[in-house]
Amino acid sequence: MHERSLMNGLLQTIDRIGREQNARKILGVRIRLGALSHMSPDHLSEHFVQAAAGTMAEGARLDIVEIPDTSDPNAQEIILESVEIEE
Repeated sequence: MHERSLMNGLLQTIDRIGREQNARKILGVRIRLGALSHMSPDHLSEHFVQAAAGTMAEGARLDIVEIPDTSDPNAQEIILESVEIEE
């Protein structure tokens, strides 16, 4: 359940960004994934695809950059780095 609420919050942010920029579609999303975030890139990707279904982010390319350093200040975070839109 934790993953679902996390993805819902992420998709709400992506949707808000798309609306603010008058996007027709979200083409790509770039996320930084901390080493201690308790998610693998594959697991994050699966949840993203499910959460994006029926939204303007459905079918968007998902680029995940892993933060391998467990002492990094963002090691526990999943950070939305950028959103690519189609106007």
